[in-house]
Amino acid sequence: MIDIGEIILRIILSAIIGGLIGIEREVNNRPAGLRTHILVSVGSALIMLVSIDGFNNIRTGFTDGDPARLAAQVVSGVGFLGAGTIMRTKNDIKGLTTAASLWVCAGIGLAIGNGYYLGGIFTASIVLIALMSLGSFEKKVFKTNYKILEVVSTNRPGLIGEIGILLGKYDISIKDIFIPNTDYDDSDNDSTILEIHFTIKIPKNLDNDKFLDEIYKIKGVVKAVFDGNTISKK
Repeated sequence: MIDIGEIILRIILSAIIGGLIGIEREVNNRPAGLRTHILVSVGSALIMLVSIDGFNNIRTGFTDGDPARLAAQVVSGVGFLGAGTIMRTKNDIKGLTTAASLWVCAGIGLAIGNGYYLGGIFTASIVLIALMSLGSFEKKVFKTNYKILEVVSTNRPGLIGEIGILLGKYDISIKDIFIPNTDYDDSDNDSTILEIHFTIKIPKNLDNDKFLDEIYKIKGVVKAVFDGNTISKK
C-alpha cells in the first residue's frame, strides 16, 4: 500500500510538471493553458494511483487487479479533450501541438502516479524544450519560405477579404493571419485602427513594387510593412 506522503508527493509533482507545460501554452495564447494541463496531469496521476492502490481494500485479499486496465483508458480518453483544441480554417489546421501536449501530459501524470519519476521528469524536460525552443528554430529554418506582411488600416467590414483577394491575384499563399492587441492613437478619426499580420508565401516572379503599390489602393490602408521593411505610400 502506498503511504500518504508518497501519494501527496506524486499528485503535487504531477501538478507542477503539468503547470509548467501549461504556462508555455498560456503564454502563446493557445486554447488549452495552465489550468487545463494541470487538471489533465493531476487527473492522470490520480487514476494511476487508483489503479495501483485503490482497489486493495475492497475486500480482503484482493490484490490481483490489473493496474494497466484503468490507466489505459486515460490514453484514449484524453484524445477527446485534445480534439476540442484543434481548429480547422479552410486549409489551415491549428491546435495540434496543444492537443499533443495534453496527451503527453496525461502520460506524464500516469508515470508520476506510478512512481516512475525519472521517466516522467525527463519526458517533461523534452516537452518543454520542444515547445519553448523548437518554435524559434522552425521559424529560422523556414523564414526563407515565408514572409510577414503587416498592414495597418482603418477597421471596416470586408477589409481582410479585400487584402486576401489582392494576395490571391499575385498568387501569394496565406499561411497565417494574426491580429495583435495593439492600440493606435487615431484622434483625428473616430474609426478603429487595426493592425493585421499576414504570414505569406510569395512566388519567385513577384513584382514587389507593383504589389505593394496596390496594397495602398485598398480603402483605409495607412501603413504597410513587408518582411520588416516599412513601405512608403506612393
